[in-house]
Amino acid sequence: MRDLPKRMLFGPGPSDVAPSVFEAISRPIIGHLDPAFVALLDEIGGMLRQVFRTQNEVTFAASGTGSAGMEMALVNLLEPSDRAIVGVAGVFGERLAEIARRCGAEVTEVRAEWGFPVPADAVAAELDRGPAKLVAIVHAETSTGMRQPITEIARLARERGALVVVDAVTSLAGIPLLVDEWGIDVCYSGTQKCLSVPPGLAPVTFSPLAMDAVRARGTPVRSWYLDVALITRYWGAERVYHHTAPISMLYGLHEGLRLVLEEGLEARWARHASLGLQLQNALEDLGFRLLAANGYRLPQLTAAALPAHVDERAARTRLLDEFDIEVGGGLGEFAGRAWRIGLMGESCRENKLDRLLDAIRVVTEAKE
Repeated sequence: MRDLPKRMLFGPGPSDVAPSVFEAISRPIIGHLDPAFVALLDEIGGMLRQVFRTQNEVTFAASGTGSAGMEMALVNLLEPSDRAIVGVAGVFGERLAEIARRCGAEVTEVRAEWGFPVPADAVAAELDRGPAKLVAIVHAETSTGMRQPITEIARLARERGALVVVDAVTSLAGIPLLVDEWGIDVCYSGTQKCLSVPPGLAPVTFSPLAMDAVRARGTPVRSWYLDVALITRYWGAERVYHHTAPISMLYGLHEGLRLVLEEGLEARWARHASLGLQLQNALEDLGFRLLAANGYRLPQLTAAALPAHVDERAARTRLLDEFDIEVGGGLGEFAGRAWRIGLMGESCRENKLDRLLDAIRVVTEAKE
């Protein structure tokens, strides 16, 4: 295999990975039905419940990236002609809406300007216009760096009999996420963001109400691979074979979750909040403009427009070539004029932030 560079990862994902996670991944493979391995699955489920802040029995790691978690949530709940209300304030809200349409649902989009949250009163108006099977919203919009308030939207949906689906791909273990307290029915994430495990798994949790809706379907789930009723027979007490589990990745997730819980969720949230604010203050001092609305900015993912004198692509290329530092380019309407800078998990360390800012100062320095 060709030699690959060692990068510092400050993009929108993946994030840096702790050495102990790499060590865990390299452990000898055993069978996915081996008693020792299924005991590990039980431990992973218990740790995920702690990180999601839920008591949901159906809590596990789906085989696939965060987008597989997104698809799992929607294909299991939606049937043709169901109505889905989807909050759209960036690329990943748009992806939610597209998947819902592919499920055959009638999709109502509630849109907000990029960088601003979806208003709860606009969601309420759509709920009042007619019944909906579910309301889906992105908690941490990775394309804009915006934090979406969840509690009021979830309350409104539950009062009107709609299930609540939340995309927590970039928020899990980075900012407060309280699945049970907030009344979330299905929540999914990805391993490669604030959990700092390589990409390849999607932690998911389904409430009892969500599982009742799955069991009440009148049509089969359109995806066999992502059918939660089938998969939970493997993750549950029956241990019925469904597909070959990604054994090494699950080793890594187990260790990544152990590190999260060893640090403590509150301490981890505080670390992201503190260093994220340091980054954002420094960027503004350098002439960047933060794109998410004040009061709704994610600490772990910052979208910022570059100073006018800086060539976005050239400066990002210099970061990679001269400093081995990766940041992400803008998406959608922010493409070509903004960076998305992630301080997630293992990448969210003070010494790493110092190196990042030193490099940004060099590549954005105004020429005489």
